[in-house]
Amino acid sequence: MFEVIKNGGWMMAPIILCSIVAMAIIGERFWSLQRRRIIPNDLVPYIWQLHREHKLDEATIRRIKLSSPLGRILAAGLLNRKHGREIMKSSIEEVGRQVTHELERYLNALGSIASITPLLGLLGTVDGIIRVFSDIAIGGMGDPAVLSGGISEALICTATGLTVAIPSLFFHRYFERLVDDHVVRMEEESLRLIDIMQGAREDI
Repeated sequence: MFEVIKNGGWMMAPIILCSIVAMAIIGERFWSLQRRRIIPNDLVPYIWQLHREHKLDEATIRRIKLSSPLGRILAAGLLNRKHGREIMKSSIEEVGRQVTHELERYLNALGSIASITPLLGLLGTVDGIIRVFSDIAIGGMGDPAVLSGGISEALICTATGLTVAIPSLFFHRYFERLVDDHVVRMEEESLRLIDIMQGAREDI
């Protein structure tokens, strides 16, 4: 493996660095975007139960806020539940935008890696081909090892860049879709809470 990396030339260093960053982002996003961490089960019924039992004080709302991203959104509405439906809804939407932004953390970097690494591989390819033609200009076509070294560098860089870019692009699209699904679900839960707290819905 080390020989392959060595034969790939100097452009292998940034490609490998990109692969390490991509792996770190993918692992972190898999952990952070778990559904149970974002949208705990039965949070709205739990809040409604606390409300009926008159236990929905500021300390309880603070615990709900710190429990999860959905809890943070719902807590914003709970703090403004006495000001009417529109104020409650607008406060939830404002915090919802902030939470959505946080759920998309690092995805731009992962998308950039998916776009950059093929270009880095292409640059390594061009560098290898330039070296081949330079060696030909100096020594002629007599030494096949000179030609194979440059061509090998070109092919290794291209393959490595694509090897990093393809999974990075796949997981970038996957996480974007996952965030969209979480956002839709949080919107549904938020509207459900507003309807319950404002008397538009009784059944949970």
